[in-house]
Amino acid sequence: MRYAGVAVAVAGVLVAAGAITYSVAEDGSADTAAPAADSADAGFARDMAVHHQQAVEMSYIVRDRTTDEDIRRLAYDIAQTQANQRGMLLGWLDLWGLPKVSSKAPMSWMGMGDMADGEDGALMPGMATNTELKKLGTLNGKAAEVFFLQLMTAHHKGGIHMAEGCVDKCTVGVEKRLAQGMVEAQQSEIDLMTDLLKARGAQP
Repeated sequence: MRYAGVAVAVAGVLVAAGAITYSVAEDGSADTAAPAADSADAGFARDMAVHHQQAVEMSYIVRDRTTDEDIRRLAYDIAQTQANQRGMLLGWLDLWGLPKVSSKAPMSWMGMGDMADGEDGALMPGMATNTELKKLGTLNGKAAEVFFLQLMTAHHKGGIHMAEGCVDKCTVGVEKRLAQGMVEAQQSEIDLMTDLLKARGAQP
């Protein structure tokens, strides 16, 4: 399939991004002071960890609902990359001695605490609802592929918006660089998913 090459290329980008993620973690101690609990750095780490966890969940659901190698490869890449990044974000919170949950609404660090009401499990922009996740788990083949691609495209757009917020507001250098890497990698995946949807006669 002609999209296989694109998928492989994106996978290579993600592997490289993962390597960069681990390498920049090693110089985390170079940042002088730990951020405050209500900082953008802490807020981004907490919120993106939750956002990533849902992407991992959706990816593993669709891997069991299709035999298409392009979709299964993409889902695996997303799951592995975002699980690794989630571990790093939670690790930083531990390193900083900060709680992994906050009494404030999600996205408060971006001034968007009143934007997401958490209805049906969609805690932040781009996140799928519990109803949508259940629906994904009932579909098979092309129907599952299309719905996954549509949900993940919206999910990535929400993730990019949040990561751009960290690039603008975070103060910890390694975290800002990780956020910028997320923007670039997820935009590449959006482009790929748009092509995959078109090949299936669907739109984002």
